[in-house]
Amino acid sequence: MKKANIVHPGITLLDLKQIKKVHDYSLQILSSVGLRVDSPEAQKLFARAIGSQAVDGDRVRIPPDLVEWAIQTAPSRIDVYDRNGSPAFRLPDQARFGVGVTALYYQDPETDEVVPFTRKHMAACVRLGNGLPSFDAISTIGIVQDVPPKVSDLYATLEMAANTSKPLIILISDESAFPAVLDLLEHLHGDLTSQPSIIPYFNPITPLVINKGTVDKMWVAIQRGLPFIYSNYGMAGASVPITPAGQLALMNAEILAGLTLGQLIKEGTPMILGNLPACFDMKGTGNFYDPTSYLLDLACAEMMAHYNLPHAGTSGSGMGWGADLIASGHQWMNHLISCAGKVGLVPFVGNNHLSLSFSPAIIVYANEIIRQVRLFSQGFVLDDASVGMDEIAQVGPGGNFLLSNMTLKLYRNAREFSHIFDNLSLEDWQARGCPRAEDLLRDHTRQLLNESKPPENHSELLAQGESFIEALTTH
Repeated sequence: MKKANIVHPGITLLDLKQIKKVHDYSLQILSSVGLRVDSPEAQKLFARAIGSQAVDGDRVRIPPDLVEWAIQTAPSRIDVYDRNGSPAFRLPDQARFGVGVTALYYQDPETDEVVPFTRKHMAACVRLGNGLPSFDAISTIGIVQDVPPKVSDLYATLEMAANTSKPLIILISDESAFPAVLDLLEHLHGDLTSQPSIIPYFNPITPLVINKGTVDKMWVAIQRGLPFIYSNYGMAGASVPITPAGQLALMNAEILAGLTLGQLIKEGTPMILGNLPACFDMKGTGNFYDPTSYLLDLACAEMMAHYNLPHAGTSGSGMGWGADLIASGHQWMNHLISCAGKVGLVPFVGNNHLSLSFSPAIIVYANEIIRQVRLFSQGFVLDDASVGMDEIAQVGPGGNFLLSNMTLKLYRNAREFSHIFDNLSLEDWQARGCPRAEDLLRDHTRQLLNESKPPENHSELLAQGESFIEALTTH
């Protein structure tokens, strides 16, 4: 709760009337248009809940009262722990950030060369993210390509489990491997449910399809007692309407459908809900984020806050060709509005080239950005003590505050410029040979990669995990 004497920056997008309008549009989509549900088991759940007349083959029309029940039934708060069982963060709270996600390529921070993502890259990037204090979780950073595809998800997860103690957000490229991945994590760390540090990530198919693979993974996660992220991805003008209002209404409807299914599988299932609202490039047939994408991310966060449900949103990643001006602009915009708005979890920081490649330099720079925007979002105290009228009177006209009591007491922790870039004067910059900021970032990233150390039980976890995978694949 905000204290009266603290000035807080904040962004609010929707008023209560607009929130209700979005909600009503979403309910109308679900009850009249409906959605396709590919899982026979999920179809039966819906039929039992709403009557067989509302389920026509794979087409399910969800009535408003069932959606309202699901909103009231789902937990409003989720506590997440680190791998040692200590509290890591709570949702909702302040914006929380994660490293990732599922890139096919690794971009060398020194040369910008893009190469296939390997197990070695996963280990190095997880260790790097583990040491960056602005990041609260590690998502599946890349798809490991130097092991057989059948065990790629297992080795990727093993490297994550062995190289960080932070919570893990798990994305699986081979849906059939999901139970085995959870078996591996239970083998390494025991019970995953009492103090959850594992958050699987699932997404349906837009528009208005809950595919069987997503349902199957939801079922497994719920049976294991795990919280999970249910998030959709929509491209304006392609998979969702081109208007922001249409995109918001449809994607919100999909989220509510997933929430309802999760609660039908098991009442009280903890779910983190959100979307990734992108645009479709008609010229290049790719996807991208623009300012409207970030508006819609804020709108989704406010809808989830209205429902009193945890939220996961966009990460400002995927844009740019490296740790460049393009990527920097999107990182700043996303993280600033996330901390100033109601955004919950920001799980996928570090990708570029339309999310095909992962750049360690981007997460090092993002770590700096997140630190600064968190300082910004804290605001400042406005009261008699912080104004210091006595000192102002003592210094008087034409004086200075260099040796004032408050300056001497507070200066060391009062302001910070950067942990990467020195605050150079023109003369200092020229004397150092006119260094370029991106070169300093490369050097800093290389240093951090070289200095990153694994947890103490790294070797033991690797040995246990490799034995588990070998035994699994030989049967």
